[in-house]
Amino acid sequence: MSLFRPSQNHLSLGRAFFDQVDAADFPKTVLRHRDQRWASRVGLDGLSEAEWLTHFGRFEPLPGSLPQPLALRYHGHQFRSYNPDLGDGRGFLFAQAHDLEDPRLLDFGTKGSGKTPWSRGGDGRLTLKGGLREVLATEMLEALGVYTSKSLSLIETGEELYRQDEPSPARSSVLTRLSHSHIRIGTFQRLAYLEDTDSISQLLDYCIANYYPDLAGAADKPAAFLQAVVANVARLGAQWTAAGFVHGVLNTDNINITGESFDYGPWRFLPHYDPGFTAAYFDETGLYSFGRQPDTLAWNLTRLAECLLPLSSIEALEPALNTVWPIFREELPRQMLRRLGLTPRDTESDGAFVTELFGFLLSSKASYEQFFFDWRGGTLSAERAARSPSAELYASEAFRPVANGLENYGPANDVNLDHAYFARTTPRTMLVDEVEAMWEPIVERDDWSRVETALAEIAQMRQAYGVTP
Repeated sequence: MSLFRPSQNHLSLGRAFFDQVDAADFPKTVLRHRDQRWASRVGLDGLSEAEWLTHFGRFEPLPGSLPQPLALRYHGHQFRSYNPDLGDGRGFLFAQAHDLEDPRLLDFGTKGSGKTPWSRGGDGRLTLKGGLREVLATEMLEALGVYTSKSLSLIETGEELYRQDEPSPARSSVLTRLSHSHIRIGTFQRLAYLEDTDSISQLLDYCIANYYPDLAGAADKPAAFLQAVVANVARLGAQWTAAGFVHGVLNTDNINITGESFDYGPWRFLPHYDPGFTAAYFDETGLYSFGRQPDTLAWNLTRLAECLLPLSSIEALEPALNTVWPIFREELPRQMLRRLGLTPRDTESDGAFVTELFGFLLSSKASYEQFFFDWRGGTLSAERAARSPSAELYASEAFRPVANGLENYGPANDVNLDHAYFARTTPRTMLVDEVEAMWEPIVERDDWSRVETALAEIAQMRQAYGVTP
């Protein structure tokens, strides 16, 4: 691990921000997923399988990083009801290190690693299916150009779990994710709830030093920090929309301050464009539906602003909040055109085209991912689109305004339609039925071949789209 560049930065916050905990002692450890590409980014690609299981199954500390796991403290609004009884209940911050290709700090966070003081009566475990779903979500989102945490490791741990939302007993696992931050809006909310202004100031300084160092000289650090977080979170909302992704549980404790998609639960991808589509069966009012995600992110950012008030003022913070929707509206056409591999023209034209496109997708119920696949590069793909399962829709009168709009755009420089991925008739998708189809042979005969095929196809898609995280 000579290239591994460890950090212990989180310890500088002090014991008021976390609890030192021990990992669970699992009866067995079986490696199910190892992201070798990201392992190399942090200098861990040379670990043997036995060494990997030692660090990410039994959580022996990585040299020079955190000497003991930290269960982080936070509060949060859950479906807009404040809950002060939160915190890392089945995970912890295991390590920190620097990306070898980018000097930014990376956190190694876990899910399913055992009980903590914040387990709230839970068993601190993660089902194997839940871990697999997070691997699939992060791999797919990264390939679609969404800023997301990475699933570094998934290890089956040999326990039987009982869950209301899965057939039980369920197999257990522990996941290790890489994320640029595990500081959540809820981390600030806890300190505001406790009226601990000194700690809010300390946390703000930590976030600026580690995640927004260019703000170090800002005249009004709280306002500058809020503006930076607003920009990143609004951009994330636009990326989700372009990817047709529904997070499912956008509580304030599930939004981090780097604007990075993470903490995946009942996520889903759209089969077709539907603003009312929800991912979680318990989201009975559709609060976190696809079309309401941007509004929810704006609401959550307002909660962050409230936490910063002791260090600033409404007059200083309000301008940043007023930019949430303008940034989203500017970013959405950019993200949609990026997915289509087209060069933007101007704000007004791009916005009008995307509005027309959404209208067609809504009325036609065309396959969401199929459309982006078929029309990658715009009119350069007209012949490909004519062979698509959606070809009849593209020949309809309803599609004509979109077709006319596509003619106004040229391909982006990175479009490579000669890539083998575009020889397919249909794109790689990750709809809920496909996930279930992958899981079925695992349950029946421990057959992971469908998962392996899906991950290989996602890697091919990422390369075809030229995504470089």
